[in-house]
Amino acid sequence: MRLRLVIALLILIVSPLSLRVFAEPNFDVLFELDETVPPANIAVTPEGRTFLSTHQAYGANYKLLEITQDGEFAPYPNKAFSESMFSVLGTVADKEGVLWFLDTRWDYHSGRVIGWDTKTETLFKMFHITKPYIGENYILNDLAVDRTHNAIYISDTADAKTSALIVIDIDTGYIRRVLSGSTYTIPEDKNIVIDGKVLPMGEENARIGVNPITIDHNDEWVYFAPMTSESLYRVKTEDLLNDTLNDARLASKVEFFARKPFSDGITIDTAGNIYVSDITKSTLGIINNKRQYQPLFKDERLAWVEGFANAGDKGILATANQLHRSKAFNKSSTSTNKFYIIRFTPKANAGFGR
Repeated sequence: MRLRLVIALLILIVSPLSLRVFAEPNFDVLFELDETVPPANIAVTPEGRTFLSTHQAYGANYKLLEITQDGEFAPYPNKAFSESMFSVLGTVADKEGVLWFLDTRWDYHSGRVIGWDTKTETLFKMFHITKPYIGENYILNDLAVDRTHNAIYISDTADAKTSALIVIDIDTGYIRRVLSGSTYTIPEDKNIVIDGKVLPMGEENARIGVNPITIDHNDEWVYFAPMTSESLYRVKTEDLLNDTLNDARLASKVEFFARKPFSDGITIDTAGNIYVSDITKSTLGIINNKRQYQPLFKDERLAWVEGFANAGDKGILATANQLHRSKAFNKSSTSTNKFYIIRFTPKANAGFGR
């Protein structure tokens, strides 16, 4: 009898915690979207303007949009420019109000890194990335912008053997490809299992290289990982920017940081807490400053959280797009045609520029 009472008390003690984490997600749904606006990544400027890239897997006409104050989605910077781009994934607004976005253009075209000044509404920078800095299967996936050192760090997912980071000097346009095919950028040989099914890619099981990437608010550490990996790594910006280091020496500077789930987007708050998606469980979690991962909330609306945007004291925004149900991984789309932009409160101030 006493044992049953103890078990009952333990259930009462533990259950509220479980409910708070999983049954009552502490996030707000800002927008429910359909395939006319399939969200990829999201960005918020220090002035509060919000921008969204649309995912090419769903075939939207406009590749980059501004979410206006009245909740409309307007092609950005204009209709012709937005429609002319091929596939925009990574999108970040830096702390100086420049919106950076990555345009992957396959079929032997160069990739483009575009910086648009949202204050003056003029082109700030455009970098063309060609061979040997990219291969035929390149994917300019995500980016971290470092305005302290005026550099951009890009995850080129590429194929499972040649995933790499790309480093660009904003002032000079000097481009370097680093850590190509390294342990830290290529996927682990593990299946991505979602809803009880192994995620396919073509005729094989998906193995996806470096994708999530972010930078701390002191512009000192870049955090990155393959999507198909349970490890998060970091490397100092001073080492990434040191062009005297060959790949072997640079690899020796990379640190294992923490365990993580299979993830797409990540971001970081001003206290160093890292927020990470778990694409296998429709979950959003945190790696705290003790380097321990724990889930924050689980909800079907969080099916494949792709991107984050830090919005200062207004929290962190995130996009969820059911990418595993799209044509990117299936012969035909099986999505429910419901995608979401959410907002949640981080453990510390979100800051901007991530």
